[in-house]
Amino acid sequence: CDLALDIDPKLAWALGNRQVFPLDLNKADAALIARVPGIGIRTTQRLVELRMQRRIRYEDLARMRCILAKAKPFIITSDYHPPHAETTSEFLHHQLRDRPQPQQMGLWG
Repeated sequence: CDLALDIDPKLAWALGNRQVFPLDLNKADAALIARVPGIGIRTTQRLVELRMQRRIRYEDLARMRCILAKAKPFIITSDYHPPHAETTSEFLHHQLRDRPQPQQMGLWG
């Protein structure tokens, strides 16, 4: 499977596996949480530790500096459910893709 060059590999995997999402962060396995775009391995560990004490809220993700713009369509917390849960992968790909990087001109044109 070819990966899209305009989005990161984690986002590409999430868009290709929409049946897994949105993922309830209060119930999901750590391995799946780590697959959520915008949530890294260290944050995954912190979320698993936090949910042993209490339920995960949306503000917890902001406090842990998750990239919420990428994570929002793929997560559920105790106080947040994405409004576009059924949004197509194509729409999310267009909405969340990286901005094109400027190309450096060659030395000879």
